[in-house]
Amino acid sequence: MENLEQFIGSFSFDGRLAEVDIIGSIAHTKMLVKTKIISSSDGNKIVAGLASILKDLKNGWKIPKEEDIHFAVEKELIRRIGVVGGKMRTARSRNDQVATDLRLYIKDASKAIENLLNNFQRILVKKASDNIDVIMPGFTHLQPAQPILASHHLLAYAYMAQRDKERLEDCCKRVDVLSLGSAALAGTSFKIDRRYTAKLLGFKNVSENSLDGVSDRDFAIEFVFCMSVISLHLTRFCEEIILWMNPEFCYITIDDKFTSGSSIMPQKRNPDCAEVIRGKSGRVFGDLTAFFTIVKSLPLAYNRDLQEDKPPVFDAFDSVKRCLEVMNEMIASLKFIKENTLKSTEKGFIAATEIADYLAGKNVPFRTAHGIVKDIVLYCKKHSKTLNELSIEEFNKFSPIFKKDIFKCLDAKNIADMKVSYGSTSRKSVVRQIESIKRKLK
Repeated sequence: MENLEQFIGSFSFDGRLAEVDIIGSIAHTKMLVKTKIISSSDGNKIVAGLASILKDLKNGWKIPKEEDIHFAVEKELIRRIGVVGGKMRTARSRNDQVATDLRLYIKDASKAIENLLNNFQRILVKKASDNIDVIMPGFTHLQPAQPILASHHLLAYAYMAQRDKERLEDCCKRVDVLSLGSAALAGTSFKIDRRYTAKLLGFKNVSENSLDGVSDRDFAIEFVFCMSVISLHLTRFCEEIILWMNPEFCYITIDDKFTSGSSIMPQKRNPDCAEVIRGKSGRVFGDLTAFFTIVKSLPLAYNRDLQEDKPPVFDAFDSVKRCLEVMNEMIASLKFIKENTLKSTEKGFIAATEIADYLAGKNVPFRTAHGIVKDIVLYCKKHSKTLNELSIEEFNKFSPIFKKDIFKCLDAKNIADMKVSYGSTSRKSVVRQIESIKRKLK
């Protein structure tokens, strides 16, 4: 029987809800006093007892194990203040209690992740400001496409992080709903004041349907989804760090502490931290799939299946939190190798689009211009030349429209700075983007 109790118990993972469980119980007790459901004398004893447990927990004391954290707190309270502690359970159930605990936990977790995303953006903005003169190839299909500022590339991730924060903030609108007072499923016969409890706990809204109040886990699934998208974004950046560190690119260096050596190849430094962050995404995506599967097909209202809702939330939060912490340190140590990124823009005929734009700007239909430049590139390949090595006479073989000003369109720095559209890679545009992110951080 002991093994069966362990099997159906949840203390091994819901023990980390201890603090929010006590905070919720204190608010519930104060509401019971306000509504005269219990006496102020009893209420004061309960609140003082709960506060003592909370203080001990914060000082490192471990609450004795029970079936779940809710029963563990109640049992410890009764041990400390006597049977009066049992009045704390009046007008509520573990069903609405656990839903409230999870909401309180996710509110705190969301703030922690948002703070880390803010730091991520600040680091990217500083790196973008410090490297405003670094030119590198921009890629499509992982092929050299057009010259861009390295700062422009970094800021793309700052804008991804902004959406991550906005997604979390929107999620929190659904989290910010008090479930407590729904009781087991049908509400309670006691004349409780749920809005008072919500005010004490900092909830903006109160659930309007008691069945939904105890069974809703959409908010938690949405939180894990938010963690999944953050993890997804981190994998993209890590993949680029891994590529940029490769000697074939050699665009960046990062601090050695974020890499490791090979067991048999002494020359190697492997980007282990970036690879682990990239790999952690599988866990987080798995947490989302697990959560969907747990809730799938559940009839109303509460079912014991929902006991398994917490591990995906905890694991997704822990994984993303640690990944962001490491990512922030790693990016702070990142340094561009300016001469290598610039030299790389000489590969892949990266000025081709600008030459086509040059012709289009002189009233040549762009489709015609595209064909002319394609022929020029084929000529360069045949004669083992780069676009920069062509003479004006060679350009004129393909079109008499080319003048000596075409050579301005072959310089990578000029190409980047010639982009005038809103959000483009020119220095002026990138400076505006930096200021935009700074304003959002304020």
